[in-house]
Amino acid sequence: MILSAPLPDLLLEPLVRAALHEDLGQNGDITTRAVIPASARYKARLNARDAGVVSGMQIARIAFHLVDPTLELNIARADGTACAPGDTLMTIEGSAAAILSGERVALNFAGRLSGIASLTAGFVAEAKGTHTRITCTRKTTPGLRMVEKQAVIHGGGSNHRFGLSDAILIKDNHIAAAGGITQVLTAASASVSHMMKVEIEVDTLAQLEEVLATGGADVVLLDNMSTPDLARAVEMARGKLVTEASGNMKLERIAEVAATGVDYISSGALTHSAQTLDLGLDF
Repeated sequence: MILSAPLPDLLLEPLVRAALHEDLGQNGDITTRAVIPASARYKARLNARDAGVVSGMQIARIAFHLVDPTLELNIARADGTACAPGDTLMTIEGSAAAILSGERVALNFAGRLSGIASLTAGFVAEAKGTHTRITCTRKTTPGLRMVEKQAVIHGGGSNHRFGLSDAILIKDNHIAAAGGITQVLTAASASVSHMMKVEIEVDTLAQLEEVLATGGADVVLLDNMSTPDLARAVEMARGKLVTEASGNMKLERIAEVAATGVDYISSGALTHSAQTLDLGLDF
């Protein structure tokens, strides 16, 4: 499943409402209410403090508008575009109290998602000049998978399966529980629709040989293999299976893995280890 960008606001609003409820609680922003006159109006700028790739502007806009739909917003750096330190990503004008009340939720989303997009862009740059595509995994923050996977797209990457219900990926524990590679592939072939592809994980060349001999798979996930073994596996599977390398896929290793000719590199680090991009709201 690949998420379109931008997603409909309707799909994102529940996430943002939950975050606003968490922050505002039952009593709202008591600090702002105590010290800021209701009539005060300001123009604020959401600025980048670091270089990176922008993501989360759509969600930041939703956050401010849920607090006060009369706020005037202008997105200066769209999701998926590069930013440099000091760049203004968005301007917000209107009620000072509303801007202050929505600030943290907007920044939390935008900083987190821009960090994912920026890390993804770094992975994509390392694979430049090859046909290898960078893809994420299901190692996402619970409840935020939709927006984190969209941030990967903003960074130039692609999406792996969205969840357990939209693709078949037979992993090592499935193989162990079912009794072996031949058993799981035979069972999968007998039960899946002709519209559904089957991916299976292997971690040795001997397992890949068994997959090729058995048939029934469309994609093979080459897990935690050395670079020489990956190169050999790609040769073995050429013209027979789509290849995906996974496991220990750190930024500094991407170029050499992509050079093996693998079709995809998947990395959970894109979503579970991305550093938040430093953003700030300045009045």
